[in-house]
Amino acid sequence: MEKTLKEANSLQHVAVIMDGNGRWAKKHGLSRSEGHKAGSKAVKNLLNIIDKYGVKYLTLYAFSTENWKRPKEEVSGLMKLLKEFLSINLETLKEKNIRLRTIGNIKDIPIVTRKVLESAIKATRNNTAGHLIIALSYGGRTEIVDAATKIAKDVEKGKLTSKEINTELFSSYLYVPDVPDPDLMIRTSGEFRISNFLLWQLSYSEIWITDTLWPDFNEKDFAEAINSYKNRKRRFGGV
Repeated sequence: MEKTLKEANSLQHVAVIMDGNGRWAKKHGLSRSEGHKAGSKAVKNLLNIIDKYGVKYLTLYAFSTENWKRPKEEVSGLMKLLKEFLSINLETLKEKNIRLRTIGNIKDIPIVTRKVLESAIKATRNNTAGHLIIALSYGGRTEIVDAATKIAKDVEKGKLTSKEINTELFSSYLYVPDVPDPDLMIRTSGEFRISNFLLWQLSYSEIWITDTLWPDFNEKDFAEAINSYKNRKRRFGGV
């Protein structure tokens, strides 16, 4: 039997753009909210799948800064769904020893959902087996601007000089500086763009695109992505 990635120890971080909930709903004659509910079930399935492959960091693009432009009813439904997902799956995260983290501007999240989110983050903060990082009200450009702003303030305070600024220092000012850059980025629904997701961190990530709509994404799809990754030679700009 082929070795799992856990045995090969060659993959740490997978990032996912979960795209296609709306198209899945339309395809099945359902509302967009039903599509998002189906998508949340795919998230739970993925949490079970990554265990098998030894992935320690999983970053999911759940809600972008641009998504606030969607119809108010849809946004409200997504926030309610996030609250329900966290409430239902908190015990699973505890059992699997997974730490929940977020990137993005969570103060934009409605207070009722944010309280549940902050409670789940606190309840899992000492977990060590893995990290589930949810991008909420997140934009890659905003993260870079926020980092640059913090660096500028430290220069103004005399904590840094301009000569000290390099890529390593810049990375230390990002939202989760202890998390390694993604080895693999998966995007569902066949779209060939990164949509303002982890612009700094994806510089040398391998990218895998599937036509599968997110609610239909399963272990077969994930294994296909992993096999594609394993067959690539990562050069990081070298020969």
